[in-house]
Amino acid sequence: MAEEYFVGTKTSDRYPIWTRANVGEVFPDPVALATFDFAFQNDDGLQMSELGFRDAYVRIGAFEESEFDPDNPVFLGVFGGYTYLNASLMRIFGERAPGLSAQDLDDAFFGVQPGIPAYEQHPDDPSPEAEARIGEVFGWALTTPDLPDVLAQEQRVNALRDSRPDFESMGDHEIVDWIEDFFNGGFRELFAQHIFISFLTTVPLGIVSAVCEAVGRPTDAMKIMAGLGDVESAAPSMAMWELGRAAAASESINAAFDLGIEGLDARLRNDNDSDIENFVAAFDQFLRSYGSRGPNEWEISCPTWETTPNLALAAIDRMRVSPASAAPQDHQAQLADDRQRLVSEIGAMLEADPEAQGQFLAGAHGASVLMPGRERTKTNCVKFIQEARMAARELGQRMVDRGVYPEITSFAMLRFSEQHQAIDNPDGWREIIEQRQEIFDMAAGKQEPFVIVGESEPLSSWPDRDAVTVELLGSGDSIQGLSGCPGVSEGRARVILDSHDPTALEPGDVLVAPLTDPSWTPLFVPAAGVVVDVGAALSHAIIVSRELGIPCVVSATDATKRIPDGARVRVDGDTGVVTVLDD
Repeated sequence: MAEEYFVGTKTSDRYPIWTRANVGEVFPDPVALATFDFAFQNDDGLQMSELGFRDAYVRIGAFEESEFDPDNPVFLGVFGGYTYLNASLMRIFGERAPGLSAQDLDDAFFGVQPGIPAYEQHPDDPSPEAEARIGEVFGWALTTPDLPDVLAQEQRVNALRDSRPDFESMGDHEIVDWIEDFFNGGFRELFAQHIFISFLTTVPLGIVSAVCEAVGRPTDAMKIMAGLGDVESAAPSMAMWELGRAAAASESINAAFDLGIEGLDARLRNDNDSDIENFVAAFDQFLRSYGSRGPNEWEISCPTWETTPNLALAAIDRMRVSPASAAPQDHQAQLADDRQRLVSEIGAMLEADPEAQGQFLAGAHGASVLMPGRERTKTNCVKFIQEARMAARELGQRMVDRGVYPEITSFAMLRFSEQHQAIDNPDGWREIIEQRQEIFDMAAGKQEPFVIVGESEPLSSWPDRDAVTVELLGSGDSIQGLSGCPGVSEGRARVILDSHDPTALEPGDVLVAPLTDPSWTPLFVPAAGVVVDVGAALSHAIIVSRELGIPCVVSATDATKRIPDGARVRVDGDTGVVTVLDD
């Protein structure tokens, strides 16, 4: 029954390799049916995310439309309910792109995860025509001073929040139709832009890394990718820090926080103290700007800071009790100065080779435009999804009131066509939803494979997540990962498996996480260091840690299982080594 519920992707011999790399940060849990409809494939054929991927690859010049299966997804797959990216297509892009290779794409997206099959070239992988097309796009990417299309999309998405319909006044069927029309009317363009910019970001990253390696300063490449400023995923942390400082400076706000996070939002809103009223006004503005963020924020049924304000207040609480020296703005300013200095130094070292110097400076410039642009395109998508989420929650509340849904978010267990049926004839749908939720929860308890080659093993054969055991590290033992943000720090390891409750993390602790999306970002600020099970050069954890100046190691395989919670550890962001000092 589970295999029937989770609609699987038809695999192909031409593009056989699938991975959880990168997409695991976006969809850490199984995909709900409603999300599957708008993101992957519905009864009418391919849907928005798959089509957006195709649009982006064609726009880059890497592929022609005729190379894609017209009836089945080739970029985004679902196995056992989990989302996978097609690694074969990424590798072909690397082979066709001038100056890149399949290995470069592996490094950017896989990190150093085990079990990655070696690249084997297919006769159709090379394409001089595609190489020429990609080269023209790369030339633009390394020289463009800004990304006007991305900024225009940001303005349009921000306007959606200001013009949000009055969902309470809409009929049930009207809400369902509005959600489907809403996605069909704009998500494909936003998502295609995100993928387009994301893949172009590999270009400056590759250039800068190669030059720094050639001149004997490999670790400086990470520093040149830091301190870029204007990174959307880091922006909420900056705003939260100011709210945390306001809370720390007020006796009445401190008292409210000290009573605990549960019920905090309601307590604050029911207090007429002037400091608290000013704080609530500032917090409401924060929610209006960043309320779309939250754990698993691409999944329409998951909570966000707007739907569940205490999630944001819990992160602000960690900043409230942090020392002033943890201010992310100060770290960012220092990293920006270091970046400018290093670009000048290494640029001067290349004066004898004007061609290499030009490529390096172009790479450094491209990084300053494309890496913040990538995070902005991601934020545009997330803000767009939030508007549909709020509409769906209005319908969900009505169906709960009628006894049809067990939870407000139960709409996620139905496909779009079934929503209409449940509205017209509600009998029996609650039982169907509860059965599907059991299957969903069962899948969520399975440990999905990081890489799938060809057909996936059935979900029933996957091990239970809790049953996967590894040997704990002892004093003096180390785990090798991938260098993220440079720097060395020490602190008590706090293994946190989701970002719903960050209160276990004390200022100065080392955050050890399975993966991170932007909802984790506020936890970076009070942390002395960040260690993540998976990730690579373009993963969220690295990009944000570099902006905040937090030593970071990713691709530390099974770190959340091997590092004892509470052990004192050293995080070496330069070498990628995490060492247990005292267990």
